[in-house]
Amino acid sequence: MRRLGPGARIGRILAATTVVEMGQALAIASSGQARYIGVGGRVDAEEPWDDEGGRPLVYRRSRLERRDGSRWTPFEEDLRVVPFELAGALERIAVDGDALDEGLVVVTRESEGTAGEIPDRVPPGMPAATPVRLRVEFVSAVDHALVLGVPVTDGDRVVMRPGLGRPLILTTLEPAEAMRLLARGRQGATRVITVLLGGGVLAIALGVGWAVVDAIA
Repeated sequence: MRRLGPGARIGRILAATTVVEMGQALAIASSGQARYIGVGGRVDAEEPWDDEGGRPLVYRRSRLERRDGSRWTPFEEDLRVVPFELAGALERIAVDGDALDEGLVVVTRESEGTAGEIPDRVPPGMPAATPVRLRVEFVSAVDHALVLGVPVTDGDRVVMRPGLGRPLILTTLEPAEAMRLLARGRQGATRVITVLLGGGVLAIALGVGWAVVDAIA
């Protein structure tokens, strides 16, 4: 399970969390009750900015990573986020964008190359042949999103934040599609886990059956 990384945990939370109407989420916050829930709506912001493609963004995270064996290790990160919220038919609920980390599940734009192609961006001493990649994740003001977190009252607004030991999660994908994205590249490990769990259940069943037969005898 550790080999699956944080994506496995995010996927489990996505699968298990109850999604409620925005009005119910606002009522939960007003009651002071701490509940981890999901709520969907249209992303909206007063001051989005346009990226190179003309998309009105509210959140953008870009990471430069170098390849270390079979793993990619970040060495530079740039984050830009403006206050944004989810809008429903009548209600609105803010999102603590600064708290998003591994809980951001969106389609990632990637480009790969070598350290020699961007010598001014890599740490001193990195060999020119080292594989590097740029990963860009963003949320735009034209997206519909599902946000999982704890709704809390903050002044005259309600904000979705991490809590109860779980991260703030935001995805612009359908839950099933988001879970497929989280599992991408980990199918082999998932199959091994499934086999091991199945074998464990079978072993327990055989042990219980043997104990019953032994007790009867």
